[in-house]
Amino acid sequence: MNDATLSLDTARDALIERGLARLRSASADADILLADARYADRVSRVIAASDFALETLRRQPDLLVALLHDDGAAPWPAPPLTSDNATQWPERLRRYRAAESTRLVWRDVHGLDTVDDTLAGTTRLAEVCLQTALEALEAEFAQRHGVVRAADGSVQRLVVFGLGKLGGGELNFSSDIDLVYAYPQGGESDGARPLAAEDYFMRLGQRLAKLLDEPTVDGFCHRVDLRLRPFGNAGRVALSFAGMDQYFQREGRDWERYAWLKARAVAGDIEAGEGWLESLRPFVYRRYLDYTALDGLREMKAAIAAEVARRELADDIKRGPGGIREIEFLVQALQLIRGGREAALRERRLRVALPALVAARQMSAEEGDALAAAYRFLRRLENRLQMLRDAQTHALPEDALDRHRIAVGLDYPDWDALRAALEVQRARVSAEFAELLAPRQRDAVPGALALYWRALPEGGDMDTLAASGFQEAASADGALREFAQFSGVRALSDASRARLDRVVPALLEACAQSSQPDAALRRVLSLLQAILRRASYLALLDEQPSALGRLVDVLARSALLSERLAHYPLLLDELLDTRVSGPMPDRPELRGECEAALVEDDPETCLRVLNERRLALSFRVALAALDGRQSARDSVRQLAWLADEVVRIVVQVATRDVAASHGVVAEGRFAVIGYGSMGGEELGFGSDLDLVFLFDAPAGAESDGTRPLEAGRWYARLAQKIVALLGAVTAAGRLYDVDVRLRPDGAKGLLVSSLASFSEYQRERAWTWEHQALVRARGVAGDDSLLQAFEDIRTATLARPREAGALRDEVNRMRTRMRTELDRSDIARFDLKQGAGGLVDLEFLIQYLVLRDAAAQPALLSPRATPGLIAALATEGALSAEQASALEAVHATFVAEGLACTLDRRPRLVVENAALATARAVVMRTTAAHGLAFDAM
Repeated sequence: MNDATLSLDTARDALIERGLARLRSASADADILLADARYADRVSRVIAASDFALETLRRQPDLLVALLHDDGAAPWPAPPLTSDNATQWPERLRRYRAAESTRLVWRDVHGLDTVDDTLAGTTRLAEVCLQTALEALEAEFAQRHGVVRAADGSVQRLVVFGLGKLGGGELNFSSDIDLVYAYPQGGESDGARPLAAEDYFMRLGQRLAKLLDEPTVDGFCHRVDLRLRPFGNAGRVALSFAGMDQYFQREGRDWERYAWLKARAVAGDIEAGEGWLESLRPFVYRRYLDYTALDGLREMKAAIAAEVARRELADDIKRGPGGIREIEFLVQALQLIRGGREAALRERRLRVALPALVAARQMSAEEGDALAAAYRFLRRLENRLQMLRDAQTHALPEDALDRHRIAVGLDYPDWDALRAALEVQRARVSAEFAELLAPRQRDAVPGALALYWRALPEGGDMDTLAASGFQEAASADGALREFAQFSGVRALSDASRARLDRVVPALLEACAQSSQPDAALRRVLSLLQAILRRASYLALLDEQPSALGRLVDVLARSALLSERLAHYPLLLDELLDTRVSGPMPDRPELRGECEAALVEDDPETCLRVLNERRLALSFRVALAALDGRQSARDSVRQLAWLADEVVRIVVQVATRDVAASHGVVAEGRFAVIGYGSMGGEELGFGSDLDLVFLFDAPAGAESDGTRPLEAGRWYARLAQKIVALLGAVTAAGRLYDVDVRLRPDGAKGLLVSSLASFSEYQRERAWTWEHQALVRARGVAGDDSLLQAFEDIRTATLARPREAGALRDEVNRMRTRMRTELDRSDIARFDLKQGAGGLVDLEFLIQYLVLRDAAAQPALLSPRATPGLIAALATEGALSAEQASALEAVHATFVAEGLACTLDRRPRLVVENAALATARAVVMRTTAAHGLAFDAM
């Protein structure tokens, strides 16, 4: 320990002794207590940390007694403010605030509270003071002016919104409080001296601010800042909710999104305030990934940096480099970018938002932990700076003794040690913040393609495109010139045009390096035309250069995904989602994603959200298939699972809707059965759903609503609603096309069948091909007991003994007829699905064997998907091990070829290669071995 430190220790000890002497002289009880060395030591630590606490303990001696008794284990009760003691309101509030703040100092200094506890305690104190003061003033105003009533007679109350750290529940020790006043509806008070709502709440708000803020001999209660209200100091003190809505729709600025992200109703009509904040959510959080938020952040950061430089605030731990504000900005920016899509990120509290960002993979766990540690370090230091003299300061002290008091109070040997620890934390924060706002990486000298783009539409040389790798340079040049003159490009704002001029050259470079430069360019231009009016998507491409390469790679390799991106730009979000390259979601995860739509009460909104989830999830499946990260068969199975979950949700929405109009059918049951590729868990991109609807209800049953329906009509209405919702066009497109022709009696039959009629139809009237279809049918959604009843009917139907020769003839006739009508093969190309030796031939072979053998081999009835059916047929001896292995490989080949065609928007007509020739030969050889001849009548 050096001489300077010894000298400062001596000065600190002298300061403590003077403080103890002041307390002893203030109260006989204090004099007695402080004679005990244990008590004197505890009080000494508080004196060393806070002149403010010392002064409060001197003024309120009973407080010292209470703190020494139980260390302030519980908050002090709020003071009663009544009409009888109105003149004492300012004093009572200020003494209460000082006492409770001193309790927080005591507990912090003695390590009884964490920094999180202190921030929460300071926030609670401000809320109690606000609520106590407002309730007293409301009673006074009601006595004088009555209460405000809207046109419908309902009582209107002031709503006090807390912004900033008050809203976030993380108020620092001596912070001011950022308030905005509002009220639900206009009207007039009903007292002897009535006031219009606007005047009433303006006066009430002004009185509230004065009661808390005005300095008296007892100091202040809380400094109140009303400048964050609409239009700032030029705006009205209090606005109706309608006025607030109008402001944010017309005038809301980027920085206000950051401010209102933390907003919370803290006093007055809290329930109404929270309801209104929910309606403000679309202003704060945009529906899609919103990288425009970074522009607002850059502007705010630049303004603060200029202020720091101008006022020499480098030692300001809030606004200076690596300070509290940078952590807040970083977290809030990431929240604003993704919060519209991920509800878990809509969090007011920074300490909770950080782990949510980690869980959403927006930062690593290490980064999250480091920022959380830095935040707590800085907030604890900030509190100690303010506890010293109850000053709203964030600057490191210049006085050597003040520095020493703070350092020792935070368990550092001296100021240099504390300063070194502070610099470590600030450096980490600065690095993280700089990475978020890193300047966009562009070439210092524009490349040839950048110069070409800038010269358009008048200049530019197509040879530049040819030299860069575009095979159809003339066509590409024409398309780019046309795009440069596109009305949407000319209408861009200066900021958006600047973004476009940065993005297009980068996209051209990526296209030139892709596997199909010309195709990629055509698809890029289609996408750009679709997103020009969406500033957030241009911002995404501008702010995330890594997304450009990924985007062009996808566009070059998949016409289907290119088309979907152009139609639904929200899918661009998926390219930045780190989950897109991770493990694919399992069935429970798919269910959870789809069920998130059910939180929306409005059916139209629910459908849109559900469709957005479906689009995003199917896009992830497509990318995994395109990249070869999972097999085609895994992909089509996941698409079928996704369709299952979508149908489940739609059934719930439709049921809710029909029940609202007609009530429910007591003891009624309903089920949805999936046939075809959905039932067989082999659904492609864009496939329709083959559905059959069943119901069961007691005889004569009808619904119990005000407009009752007979059970059959009720369930017919439900089925119609399900089909309509699945096919309804939303902003995110439609969910699925539905094919209901596989129901009993086909197009001539009822849309929904009773369980009894379905059973009778399958037993008495169904064609062999309908029993074949039943092989892959499975329950998808609805009542569990009815789904089991369907399984029982299916089992009884498929397990019926059949004469093999007659069955074989029926299957041959049906397949031959289908081949004649549907096979599109020609001399050069093979129809993967309907061609000879193709996928349908394989399916008919499997269905024939199941129908032939199920009576004796019930194990054949469990599988629905082709791989499972092949395995079961091998186990039961219907196929040899060699045949089963070969057919398994054939099926994988057909599904992979078909999926590749779909992803590139090609018909499933392919030039036969060696693998396909082998696969076809296996199918034709195996069908022949079992007596099936699909080419002969």
